[in-house]
Amino acid sequence: METITESLLVWSSWLSGILWGPYTLAVLVITGIFLTWQQRFVQIRRVGEAVRITSGKYQTTGAAGQISHFQALSTALSATIGTGNIAGVATAIALGGPGAVFWMWVTAVFGMAIKFTSVTLALRYREIDQNGRVAGGPMYTLRNGLKMPRLGALFAVFTIIASFGIGNMVQANSAVDGLRYALPDLLGQQVWVIAGAELSPPLFIGIIMAAAVAAVILGGIREIAAVASIIVPFMAVAYCLAAVVILVIHAAEIPAALITIFDLALNPNAAGGGAIATAMRYGIARGVFSNEAGLGSSPIAHAAASTDEPVREGLVAMLEPLIDTLIICTMTALVIVISGQWGDARPEGLEGAALSAHAFSLTLGSAGSLIVGVSLTLFAFSTIIAWSYYGDRSASYLFGEVAVIPYRVIYVCLVVIGATIPLRLVWNLADIANVLMIAPNLVVLWLMSGKVREMKDDYFRRMQLSRSS
Repeated sequence: METITESLLVWSSWLSGILWGPYTLAVLVITGIFLTWQQRFVQIRRVGEAVRITSGKYQTTGAAGQISHFQALSTALSATIGTGNIAGVATAIALGGPGAVFWMWVTAVFGMAIKFTSVTLALRYREIDQNGRVAGGPMYTLRNGLKMPRLGALFAVFTIIASFGIGNMVQANSAVDGLRYALPDLLGQQVWVIAGAELSPPLFIGIIMAAAVAAVILGGIREIAAVASIIVPFMAVAYCLAAVVILVIHAAEIPAALITIFDLALNPNAAGGGAIATAMRYGIARGVFSNEAGLGSSPIAHAAASTDEPVREGLVAMLEPLIDTLIICTMTALVIVISGQWGDARPEGLEGAALSAHAFSLTLGSAGSLIVGVSLTLFAFSTIIAWSYYGDRSASYLFGEVAVIPYRVIYVCLVVIGATIPLRLVWNLADIANVLMIAPNLVVLWLMSGKVREMKDDYFRRMQLSRSS
């Protein structure tokens, strides 16, 4: 079994390295730059409007859809605010150095334009059945907008695969990693004896998480959205408060940390050409993992929003990379860089969530690592339930609603498996699944960006007329 795992680790590392090579990174950045220009810097000029819409400025009574703007944003954020903000940032710094953080920021800024474009299209081409159930996302845009149903099916297949990796096993694995660091005396044991059965701590945690996930996802999108709209604000505020306390205590060191990030991202004399390339590779890969811009996942959640204005929901979606990467990921990154626990100073074996927990504990003691461990568990749980929806909509697209329950059963079982397999293998599989989703979604973004620009211009023209009348 160990030999098989080692072989999979070698194979997945090789394939992940190929797929996340310079061409993939260049295409993602170029796509973000192109859409930023095509949509006339919508992520900068219209962010205030996005906030107003999310706060409930516009009434949606009678509009098609199942959930509110805020619930749609919460559901999508519950999928993105997760291990990427804690484990993903730490992994990027551990493998690519602090310079990787800069490239995470780049994915976020341009990712806002990508989210706007993709979500607007998802609302425009979604489908609503006779029972009021909503289905949308890149697969429906490919089928209904571009008349490419086979490519839409391919995207759905890749989404199901990705849901098992990025949305499921990575989350469970990182939650265990963070909790074991926070509670070493309790979770560091090899075996627990529970009701006469011997279980390893990771296996027990995986079983508990799987049961909790099953209890939520059986209720569908309304139940998922309701849970997400409660958990997401609470967990984000609690985690950010802990990070803010650390940053306030070390406020004098923040400028030096920011200089380090920029220097190692852009200065060959400081980092070396190879180090800059490594920072780009891990920064962009982890940035995409964190905010999911370009994947086409969050449009599936936003498609269920109650609105008859696709552009309006596209604007709401822009806030995801802003909140997820530019705010929360930056807080985690600064805590780690200020702690000095990177490069040669990084404790051996500490990577991912454990590194973040260690950095927090240096200032806040055991309370810091406990906050990270508990936050990560809540982040992971919310991400798992949100990604289950992405996967079951994809299963429904391919095989009809009859496939949804079998998919959910498999999905719940994989939570247990994800909690017990090696961290690096899980991350490699997640990176591979991400690239598979990106390819079909890029076709949508490039071929239909002009349509979105027309919709955007028309929307703001009508809004301007209504305000002046």
